[in-house]
Amino acid sequence: MTFDQFKTEMIGLLPRLRRFARSLTRSGPDADDLLQDACTTALQRWQQYDPAQPLDRWMFRVVRNLWISEIRKRKVRHGEGQVPAEEATELRAEDTVNERIAAQQVRGKVEDLPQDLSQPLMLVCAEGYSYREVSELLGIPIGTVMSRIHRARKLLVSSLSAPGCVAK
Repeated sequence: MTFDQFKTEMIGLLPRLRRFARSLTRSGPDADDLLQDACTTALQRWQQYDPAQPLDRWMFRVVRNLWISEIRKRKVRHGEGQVPAEEATELRAEDTVNERIAAQQVRGKVEDLPQDLSQPLMLVCAEGYSYREVSELLGIPIGTVMSRIHRARKLLVSSLSAPGCVAK
């Protein structure tokens, strides 16, 4: 694979990578910064990529590893146990007000999930990865992926069933 081929394939992955970065950072600006850092890192280290493997897996791993490094830096820098997360803001135009409210509630509930549950859920449900692919991408056993997605879904169902929640 040439450098130009690598760049072209990477550019095609940008929308999916941004969604993944957004699911990690829970902030549009932070997601953009993370994605920019990931692209810079990938372009600098493109020769480390093994063309026998799908580029998307490699890129998702770069994004994830950079985010983990950023969390560690923030904890050290601020002495915090948790990284602050911004509220979800962007919603696609929906047909009705109730659909918008429901979509916002679901997005908020997904973002409220612990990251170890929301990551596999987003990769499988939003990005279309198989459990095996998520297992390889996150470096965890497939059974762990399955149980985390199950727990995430259970938590979502119970939180979306709460009184006053439009999304049911």
